[in-house]
Amino acid sequence: MLSSEKGLNICYEYDWISGTESLAKYKPGGYHPIMIGDILHNRYHIVDKLGIGGYSTIWLARDTQSQHYVAVKVGIADSLLNETTIHRALSSPSPMSSTSLKSADLLKGRDSIPIPLDEFKLRGPNGIHPCYTMDPGQCNLKESSYSRLFPLDVARALTAGLTLAVAYVHSQGYVHGDIHLRNVVAKLPSSFNELSIEQLYQKYEEPETVRVTERHGKPLPPNVPNLAVLPLHLGKYAEQFSLSDTHVLLSDFGEAFSAASGSCCGKDCHTPLAARPPETRFEPQKPLSYASDVWSLAITIWEIIGMKTIFSSEFTTDDEVTSQQVDVLGPMPQAWWARWDRTD
Repeated sequence: MLSSEKGLNICYEYDWISGTESLAKYKPGGYHPIMIGDILHNRYHIVDKLGIGGYSTIWLARDTQSQHYVAVKVGIADSLLNETTIHRALSSPSPMSSTSLKSADLLKGRDSIPIPLDEFKLRGPNGIHPCYTMDPGQCNLKESSYSRLFPLDVARALTAGLTLAVAYVHSQGYVHGDIHLRNVVAKLPSSFNELSIEQLYQKYEEPETVRVTERHGKPLPPNVPNLAVLPLHLGKYAEQFSLSDTHVLLSDFGEAFSAASGSCCGKDCHTPLAARPPETRFEPQKPLSYASDVWSLAITIWEIIGMKTIFSSEFTTDDEVTSQQVDVLGPMPQAWWARWDRTD
């Protein structure tokens, strides 16, 4: 993992650590170095790490004002977290667009959208980082269901909740743009907030950390933390789920956009290959809309019920995924077929 200090001809190579973010991204313009026990924004006591992404790290923190646990999403330096704008828009239903759902369904769908609780910025050695907090989730469904089956009644409830969440997003004029199991999170019970930090560690163990080392023995720069924190698993495995665990949150709106804007074209889609709609490949310049979400939603529902995705993208190429789609669904539109140079 290579990194370099801005303005200096000093290159750092960090020893690789499995299960954590790329240490090379701890550089100007990259991640903000965070340690367990840090207090962010004079309020949020960092307790553990919840997850990582290409443009952010997500931390579990104790809000010293409300005495509740929150998830703190810390973006890379000098970036714009598009999510907060989308979240704010979705938190208050538009009267004009809400008529597409019954009021009860509208409320259920809105309740599955994470709402930002606070927004602030952090200044650090790598720049100024946008941050926001929200209620934490216990686990994403991909982690829970890996090589495991949900009970059928649970699978049905998860599917219904996710479908209502997507329908609500669409009713408000937005496309999520990145629906897959890693972005579907089971909500934590309210009793979670009753745990003290000490009780949390007793129940889920202390944070798992690994010392960061420079491959050639150089002292670590201030851009990188001394310890890498492996994400905490708060959830259950699929077979342990009951109906009380089926309140889902549709997370990660970093790829979301307004359907009316036509701002996201097929070539801009970053959904995992197995869940990516075929128009992203064969109509790369055409704006995406609600239909692309519906395709990814259907793929995700199949995976909730059947444990494995209907199309496999592991160790495969675009051509192989397209071939699987034709095998399962039949011939593609003639215009797409004509554009595919690997029809053999």
